[in-house]
Amino acid sequence: MARYREANCKLCRREGEKLFLKGARCYSEKCAFDRRAYSPGEHGRSMRRKGSEYALRLREKQKLRRIYGILERQFRNYFQRAAGQKGITGENLLRMLECRLDNLVYRLGFAPSRKAARQLVLHRHFLVNDRKVNVPSYQLKPGDIVAVKEKSRNLDLIHQALREGRSADLPYLRLDKARLEGELLEVPKRLDIPVLVQEQLVVELYSK
Repeated sequence: MARYREANCKLCRREGEKLFLKGARCYSEKCAFDRRAYSPGEHGRSMRRKGSEYALRLREKQKLRRIYGILERQFRNYFQRAAGQKGITGENLLRMLECRLDNLVYRLGFAPSRKAARQLVLHRHFLVNDRKVNVPSYQLKPGDIVAVKEKSRNLDLIHQALREGRSADLPYLRLDKARLEGELLEVPKRLDIPVLVQEQLVVELYSK
């Protein structure tokens, strides 16, 4: 299975802003973006960002893809599905990305980052409606309940993430820390999704 194996901090530096890909490290003085806020590579300090419309759209697409940790082919598939649905394509795309199982595990605060959430899901530490699901891209529907598996309730990673208290207080999620479970209450609205991207630029890029 293909996946990104390079340093995550390079992605933030390339996009010119923090994408919060490494959990607690992003909030500490060890954050590479805070120490080297320029593009990676030999010519990173002197690199001038191209101001063309295509470059702007491309960077927005790359930023969104990297925030959710998705490779190009899978991201394009999401876009095609979003374009085939009723409504605004960009918002449909964001809703599908937000309803991924690994993303909701992260949003609920069970993991310090989406990458960690993906690993926890792959290692079968979570149940969806009392069923084992180990597919990070699994799409949750309103009413679905995500719970930590009984044998995984003592994992330090999960409890440390909950103690750090960075779970998102979002109107479409319900978190029960005592029972180590959360619920997707409704399909998220665009205004409630805390992702600072201009999704219309992504739509324009793929529509060319």
